[in-house]
Amino acid sequence: MNRPPRLDALLKPDVPSLLHEVQDERFARRGVRLLLKRDDLIHPDLPGNKWRKLVLNLEAAAGRTVLTFGGAYSNHLRATAAAGRLLGFPTIGVVRGDELARRPLNPSLARCAADGMRLHFLDRTTYRAKASPEVLEGLLSLYGDVEVIPEGGSNALAAQGCTALGRELGGESDVAAVACGTGGTLAGLAGGLAPGQRALGVPVLRGGFLGPAVERLQHEAFGAPSGNWSLEERFTFGGYARSTPELEAFATDFEDRHGLPVERVYVAKLLFALTALAEEGAFEPGARVAAVITGTPDAPPPQESSASR
Repeated sequence: MNRPPRLDALLKPDVPSLLHEVQDERFARRGVRLLLKRDDLIHPDLPGNKWRKLVLNLEAAAGRTVLTFGGAYSNHLRATAAAGRLLGFPTIGVVRGDELARRPLNPSLARCAADGMRLHFLDRTTYRAKASPEVLEGLLSLYGDVEVIPEGGSNALAAQGCTALGRELGGESDVAAVACGTGGTLAGLAGGLAPGQRALGVPVLRGGFLGPAVERLQHEAFGAPSGNWSLEERFTFGGYARSTPELEAFATDFEDRHGLPVERVYVAKLLFALTALAEEGAFEPGARVAAVITGTPDAPPPQESSASR
């Protein structure tokens, strides 16, 4: 895949992102090496997988208004709004929860608005049907000729954009692991890996829908599933943006051990899962496990939940 030079020049992403090894005895005593792929350092406004998933979608939009979807604290909405500011195109964010329109904007949505994004709030029932022809036609009747990008930016173009992440890890790891929300990053990461490498996805929300979603994205992007990925679904900790004292203690300890700020919604669950799997003996001795760090810890504090992971 050739990256679009116009977008690269204006957004100035720092790719390939840094890959470095950390010394952690929980992995070392199993003969496993832990590598951190610092995709969070790619761009100050479009970190990590957000830039990779958006870049081809923005090229396809060709300067037209971009309409996309997200929750109250969506990093995808923030990245899209920032791209609109940087590249000079209009953006519309369709936000889950019409009650939010009656409150002061939280810091995440306020940042979107400051970057020029027009916010459109939907009640939660309508939002769940956001991909239906009826809802989409209603939005198009309001906003006219727009480029529609799905929630989380996950579509065939996003998966194609994320193949670069897999290629950057070619020959550098045996397992490449990423936290998953909508599946686009995992689909592309797996599609870009070299033979003999495998990808591991750690869902951050419940529902069991990600397997079919990743297969569908790979069909749309590459013609067929790559077959070199799997999901580890035991570590949702109650669902999206939820946590437990155990997860919070783990994230704080990891920060103290390695001097790395740990984002709680995605990255903490990924690192917890990899540590647990290493201690269970899930990785062969000598394996190099690369954890893709997709976000910085500027999201809202997770809600504590007593639900089991």
